[in-house]
Amino acid sequence: MTSKISFGRAASALAIAASTLVASAAPLLAQGLPGLVLFGGVEQESQLGYRLDFNGVPRRRDRYRLRIARRDLPIGVSQITVSYPDYFDGSFDLDDIEMEVEGEEVALESIDWDEQNYELRFFPIEPIPANSRVEIIMSNVRNPRDSGFYYFHALALPTGDVPIRRYVGTWIIGIGGDD
Repeated sequence: MTSKISFGRAASALAIAASTLVASAAPLLAQGLPGLVLFGGVEQESQLGYRLDFNGVPRRRDRYRLRIARRDLPIGVSQITVSYPDYFDGSFDLDDIEMEVEGEEVALESIDWDEQNYELRFFPIEPIPANSRVEIIMSNVRNPRDSGFYYFHALALPTGDVPIRRYVGTWIIGIGGDD
C-alpha cells in the first residue's frame, strides 16, 4: 500500500511540474513562432513565419517582419500582396516599409494600400527569383485595439505566367497575448 501512495504522489508531482514548465515556456515563444492550432485553421505547411519586434501590444506601434521561406516561393514573382482581415483596425505607414530578398534590401517601384479590399500590394522594380527567401519589414505599424489572432495572407503574381495571383501562405499574427 505504501508503494501505491508513493507512486500516486510522484505521478501527481510530475504532472504539476510538467504543466508548470509548459505554461511558463508559452509566453517566451509566443511572438516568434507561427503558433499552434488544435482544431481547424491553417494547415501547418501553409503557415508563414513572422516576428513582432515590440511584442504586439494593442493600440501601440510595432514592427512586423513577415517572412516567406524559399520553399514557399517556388516561382518567380512580380508582385506580392498581403491581405488582412476586415476586423484589423490597425494602420500601416507606407513610408516605413521595406522588402528584403535573400537578406538584401530590394527597391520597390510602389506599395499600394487598398483599404477597401484590405490589401497591401508590393511591386519590386526587379522580379523576385524563384526559391528566394523574402522578408517584408513594416515599421511604425499601429496595432489593432483588440487582442486576438489576425490572419494575414500572402499572394504572389507569377512572372511570365497567367496573371492570376497564387496563394503562398498565411501569417497568424497574435496581438496582445501577454499584456
